[in-house]
Amino acid sequence: MFTEEIALEGHIIDWPVLTRVLDDIHTSGGSFKILEMHIGRSRNERSHATLEVQAKTKEDLKKLLDGLAAQGAIVRQPTNAEMIEADMDGAFPTQFYSSTNQQTYIRHRDDWVEVDDQEMDCGIILDRKTNRFRCVPMIRIRKGDPVVCGHQGVKVIPLERQKESAVFEFMASEISTEKPKNAIIRNCAAQMVRCKRDGKKLLLVGGPAIVHTGASEHVVKLIERGFCHVLFAGNALATHDIEQNLYGTSLGVYIDRATLAHGGHEHHLRAINTIRRAGGIRKASESGVLKGGIMHACVQHNIEYLLAGSVRDDGPLPDVVTDVMAAQDMMRDAIKDVGFVLMVATTLHSIATGNILPAWIPVVCIDISPSVLTKLADRGSFQTIGLVTDVEPFFRELLHEIDVLEKR
Repeated sequence: MFTEEIALEGHIIDWPVLTRVLDDIHTSGGSFKILEMHIGRSRNERSHATLEVQAKTKEDLKKLLDGLAAQGAIVRQPTNAEMIEADMDGAFPTQFYSSTNQQTYIRHRDDWVEVDDQEMDCGIILDRKTNRFRCVPMIRIRKGDPVVCGHQGVKVIPLERQKESAVFEFMASEISTEKPKNAIIRNCAAQMVRCKRDGKKLLLVGGPAIVHTGASEHVVKLIERGFCHVLFAGNALATHDIEQNLYGTSLGVYIDRATLAHGGHEHHLRAINTIRRAGGIRKASESGVLKGGIMHACVQHNIEYLLAGSVRDDGPLPDVVTDVMAAQDMMRDAIKDVGFVLMVATTLHSIATGNILPAWIPVVCIDISPSVLTKLADRGSFQTIGLVTDVEPFFRELLHEIDVLEKR
């Protein structure tokens, strides 16, 4: 929607100017929001009102405003955004505007321009090559970049939930172990099926508990059936997934019988060593060293995966990106065209992903700990729906609901 503010002043109630203006907006297919209203308290006191007028295209908006001007409406021209060039690499000017994860427009040369690469906690710069605005993290700022400063000429469009997401809206109201899990899982499956049919990517952000709880086979099925196109994880998920497929254990414990293997505490390190000697996960899969599991399925089905490292990693696996700034940039590239995100049993990777997602991409976060879901909400990822439950039963029920939907 394209918007402008208009002002009405005078005897707009006595002579039904306001009524005619609202009627004109409605009959033209536009919409309005009354931002401010003051009604005169006597015959001689003037009234005034400020309205935000919306239309679907710039041309429709211009035609509508021209008609409203005949009714006495005055278009309020907002001030263009202020831009200050960065005076050094890696830092914003002190007055910089801090971005949100919601759709944002910048007023530039008397026109509203939508911001690209929307992301919270960044600055907004004008790209001189494309004449477009985009969000840029602080570390990527270069001296001379024109940075939006202050709040003038900045418009944030609040996210509105669609009616069909009413169940999700209810579920997002609070974090609780007592919410009806089946309803959330059913809606999660519906969103995933819709996303796949629309040709959008599904992103899975996963932690090692997927392997520890015996849910790996369910994730492999999701990959094989086209319900995962991108995987974000760390060294741990990949390591224990590979350990399970080489030794049948996770953290040295046999998955099928929940007993500790003799010398099992070494298995994860031996798994890493095997993959390093093979030259990486892809080469290990293609050579037959690795014959199953989540990472093998990613290679077999050309799933894009990003393993971001941490300071506590063993090894790590050769595929792990140990430069966290480089990993962030790779995550930003990977979320393009993503239509749905499923976060499962990983605090740090879930929060990191939430930080770079625009607010209009729906997210479901699954964890046995309510604190993970609370942290996500507290950091501004308010579009996240949280479900406190164990991992393996969730994936089992999710696959069942997907089966039901795909058979319709």
